[in-house]
Amino acid sequence: MINLTPLSFSSIRLLSRISFFDSMGQLWKEQTVAGKPAGFFVSTGTQGGGQETTAWTAITQLVHHGMLIVPIGYTFGAGMFKMDSIHGGSPYGAGVFAGDGSIEATETELALAEPQ
Repeated sequence: MINLTPLSFSSIRLLSRISFFDSMGQLWKEQTVAGKPAGFFVSTGTQGGGQETTAWTAITQLVHHGMLIVPIGYTFGAGMFKMDSIHGGSPYGAGVFAGDGSIEATETELALAEPQ
């Protein structure tokens, strides 16, 4: 499972949390997703929008379900540290800077998401 979520002040937006995580009660009860791999792909409006913090705090939701967190880590190599363009993503998960929603994912961001 890869969860794509918009952010609000370095946290999963309430509507996303309610519609996704809070609807998983039956799956938790039956341990349906226990042992399944999971990760995050986040989208922020600004470069300092909290991509790492959001993925880090959302991990707790998946851990409560017994899911196995599959982060990117620093496996992306030099692409993780490219300084010639602005890009999203962190060791905790792929990400994109969407601005006001009109900015599309860059080639670097898409490449970062691929191994995840």
